[in-house]
Amino acid sequence: MSGAVILRTERLARRFGKFVALHDVSAEFREGALTSIIGPNGAGKSTFFNLISGAFPPSSGRIEYQGRDITHTPQHRFARLGIAKSFQITTVFPQLSVAENVRVALQALVSRFDIWRRRERLPGLAAQADELLHTVGLYARRERVAGALAHGEQRALEIALALASRPRLLLLDEPTAGMSPEETRGMMDLIVRLAQERTVILVEHKMKLVMGISDRLLVLHQGTLLAEGTPAEIRANETVRRVYLGSHAHA
Repeated sequence: MSGAVILRTERLARRFGKFVALHDVSAEFREGALTSIIGPNGAGKSTFFNLISGAFPPSSGRIEYQGRDITHTPQHRFARLGIAKSFQITTVFPQLSVAENVRVALQALVSRFDIWRRRERLPGLAAQADELLHTVGLYARRERVAGALAHGEQRALEIALALASRPRLLLLDEPTAGMSPEETRGMMDLIVRLAQERTVILVEHKMKLVMGISDRLLVLHQGTLLAEGTPAEIRANETVRRVYLGSHAHA
């Protein structure tokens, strides 16, 4: 399932004052694969996610997407490149219905400076919104006000908004944070389905959750890349077991 390299980082680093949050991380992500970035709290996972999603620039190093240097590309251009992301904190419009949230996301792509244009002038958006809601399992909730959704449903809605741009690469930052076990199972099932049609990079704190669904794993520790490989290789890695599994064996 390993295609061409879709995203590559070379000696990526990020400093905040004297604190080094990420140090010289070089990694490759292959098209069509589900890759999980794991590690204990403070490992640098969120910093790495913020760098590859364009949220802020690296202090040094470079990022390539499909062979093109995007290190200093403005974040708002990422969707046009085919990269979409979903953060830990939901960014839905709570006062709008579920369907309206997705339509607004679709309209923003059609007419970036006129997102409130009358719906009648944008044929096909309602059908596209319904298709996205089917994808994330929210079609039955389409008329519900987004703010009234359960936490897991809000996360699913946010993923629908990310999918509006039809990305080739989907970045997910701890999508199960704060979820109940049942919501977590539903989200993991959704991620597996999404990964069948696009490349997915997933940041996750709980190693056990992603072991069964990932094609490849990257383990970060104290801002450096500790190990990478298949789930079997990571399970067998003594260094990973020592620094990660010692206190997180059942996480």
